[in-house]
Amino acid sequence: MPEFPVYRPRRLRRSETLRAMVRETSLDVRDLIYPLFVEFGEGVKREVPSMPGVYNMSLDQLPAEIDELKALGIPAVILFGIPASKDEAGSGAYAEDGIVQQAIRTIKAHDPDFFVITDVCMCEYTSHGHCGILDEGGCVMNDVTLEMLAQTAVSHAEAGADMVAPSDMMDGRVGAIRSALDAEGFTDVPIMAYSAKYASAYYGPFRDAADSAPAFGDRRAYQMDPANGEEALREVLLDIEEGADIVMVKPALAYLDIVRRVKDEFGYPTAAYNVSGEYAMVKAAAARGWIDERRVVLETLTSMKRAGADLILTYHAKDVARWLADA
Repeated sequence: MPEFPVYRPRRLRRSETLRAMVRETSLDVRDLIYPLFVEFGEGVKREVPSMPGVYNMSLDQLPAEIDELKALGIPAVILFGIPASKDEAGSGAYAEDGIVQQAIRTIKAHDPDFFVITDVCMCEYTSHGHCGILDEGGCVMNDVTLEMLAQTAVSHAEAGADMVAPSDMMDGRVGAIRSALDAEGFTDVPIMAYSAKYASAYYGPFRDAADSAPAFGDRRAYQMDPANGEEALREVLLDIEEGADIVMVKPALAYLDIVRRVKDEFGYPTAAYNVSGEYAMVKAAAARGWIDERRVVLETLTSMKRAGADLILTYHAKDVARWLADA
């Protein structure tokens, strides 16, 4: 018989009780943020074809949705709006009676204490589908767009949003939004910045849900190159210096190395977005019986926590909440 070292790792794997006692990473329902897609109309609850279990819903459906999330222990939502019409200026993003502004008021009227985060971007509202105002050559004008983003964030805060989350990747947008919020008296409204948002192929199903695909070209001129890691740290540092309260890496699964580097470098509250393509792949494989959906989802989200994420935005949130309650 070969001699073994005194320490045998398998000793602590012999039972679930032992495994739980020495478990290094835990996943909790309080870590989860659930994305909601809202649109105008009445009685609308339409499943997104590429995202089974995820729905576009009208304002009248929100109270029941919030009650369900609250009962499951999910502490927050992030709102994405689909306007009735679009224009070149994306005016629906910052309109007082815009879809997100009305959704905030609807939720707060039903449950004032439920935590509402809003996505701040232009792509759902512009007729061309890009994340800002275009010049004559079809390029997004950074500094002009900052004004629209700041106006949008203020309109969300005025409607009652608890937190705003700019996702556009314009240079300087966190500083512009922070200044605008502070000037209007919303000094206590925090910013969760999409700090390292990559020009990813994983966003396809989201663009179905939000009707936000670009009418031409792509977003590689303002979203990050998937090959870059050092740049992500520079982007995060800029957002922190401009006043971000939470930083985010998006997508999550293919960028767990970035989540880890961000957490190690800055020690800052860090969110990871488990995006639509990641969700859709799991759902498709599970529907065919190729994987155990529960085990794969819990393993995947635990990997995000292990990498350093404090918060996870995920379409799996409802299922995860039920699974954790049954554990």
